[in-house]
Amino acid sequence: MEPYDALVAIEVFEAATRAFDCLKDDLASPDADAMAHHQLEELIASRGRELQRLLLQARLDLRARREREAKTQAGVVLGADGQVRRYRECGHRRELACVFGTVTVERCAWRGRKMSCVHPADAALSLPAGRHSHGLLRLAVTEAVRGSYDQARAAIEDRCGKVLGKRQAQGLVVTAASDIDAFYRNKVPLPATADTLLVIQADGKGIPMRPEALRPATLKNLNNARRAMRTRLAPGEKPNRKRMATLACVFDAAPAVRRPHDIIAPPEGRSDRRTRRPGPKAKAKWLTASVTEAPENVIAAAFEQAEARDAGHHRPWIVLVDGARHQLDLIRTEAARRQVAVHVLLDFVHVTEYAWGAAHAFHPVGTPEAETWVAGHLTTILHGQAARAAAEITEQADKAGLAGAKREAADKCVRYLTGHLDQLHYDTALAKGWPIATGAIEGACRHLIGDRLDVTGARWGLAGAEAVLKLRAVKDNDDLDTYLDFHLAREHERLYPTPDQHNYKLTA
Repeated sequence: MEPYDALVAIEVFEAATRAFDCLKDDLASPDADAMAHHQLEELIASRGRELQRLLLQARLDLRARREREAKTQAGVVLGADGQVRRYRECGHRRELACVFGTVTVERCAWRGRKMSCVHPADAALSLPAGRHSHGLLRLAVTEAVRGSYDQARAAIEDRCGKVLGKRQAQGLVVTAASDIDAFYRNKVPLPATADTLLVIQADGKGIPMRPEALRPATLKNLNNARRAMRTRLAPGEKPNRKRMATLACVFDAAPAVRRPHDIIAPPEGRSDRRTRRPGPKAKAKWLTASVTEAPENVIAAAFEQAEARDAGHHRPWIVLVDGARHQLDLIRTEAARRQVAVHVLLDFVHVTEYAWGAAHAFHPVGTPEAETWVAGHLTTILHGQAARAAAEITEQADKAGLAGAKREAADKCVRYLTGHLDQLHYDTALAKGWPIATGAIEGACRHLIGDRLDVTGARWGLAGAEAVLKLRAVKDNDDLDTYLDFHLAREHERLYPTPDQHNYKLTA
């Protein structure tokens, strides 16, 4: 049988062999001498892709021939439902679009009375439920999380030919994101020492959506809006086109002790006698995001990740927020539910913005006096004396007789400080080496949403926005390849479920 098998294999691969010989002859011909190197690249790329397709087709044909000629006519196939199929029927074909082009998969079907067919070859080859291969799924995900779907389609067509349309790519991406939550539930984070900081940050950012994907309240505002102008929004008007996504991140950091002047330079500038100390550096960062889940679920997922890193609550837990009351309430509720002590700090950058708003009530914009005013009050706040800074701003506003918009800017800063005094203990944070800014989550908002989901002209459906957002978070966690392996394994289990971990059992 071995010589026969060898002859069969040679015969099946004959088309691929001819294609290779033709390409080889063309490259060796005198006409190739006149071709520039980029023309040779294009020739080999286009003809080489067809050669690869023929090789894959030949391998599938060889497998189909061996399946047809196998002496199993007297056997039976046991399906995933435990029922026996005794009758074999050859010649069943299906198309498979792959990274080389489209191939045809021929396989045998096993039947039983009043039972669905089973195809053992489908499970052995781990064929997808649809027409597109797992290789195309990986490529579609890689390109779609990087740029627009039009760009993804063009990149795939340039590499693989016309095997995938825009809507088909969208469907593959949505399917590919279905196991992200399960993946992270099964992923064990690396351990860290008890003195390593465990930092949690959360924020929200809007994604422009199609009307049917908006939340009911936003859609109602959109439908009831009376626009002052027909061609553009008037000052103060909101387009009511966005749905808020919630993002959270968890990371480890070694403590880095600092002083207030490491954060804010004194009015006379820094001296060369003291080197500025750097802040804590994030490592092992993990991101999660969702536009469909409620904010409390995203925050709960962040706490779950944190607890996986520190199940015994031995490490210092630092939570940084921008001051939104609903976020603070959710964080406190989740911490109480898990019985973990958290140190909540307000993002110092937000405090700085409020201080600058108040400074412009006293001094002209862009003047050294405004900068000196801000530096002085922020230094007071960094020393843990936010209440004193608020009182000084109020007293100064009274003495200056501020009114109208200027008084409102000063009072707004005072209200922000006095309303969050319990989250402004920066003196303790700096002495213990904790971070005091939400740079990680702010950067994630810009990267995950701003660079992809909030581009000019974008309008998203709910499923597509959620899939791209989650997959971009997975990619930012450096888990995309590992996750896709996990997803494809889960997809195989869903398509070909068996109680004994074998797809189909062939018995004589």
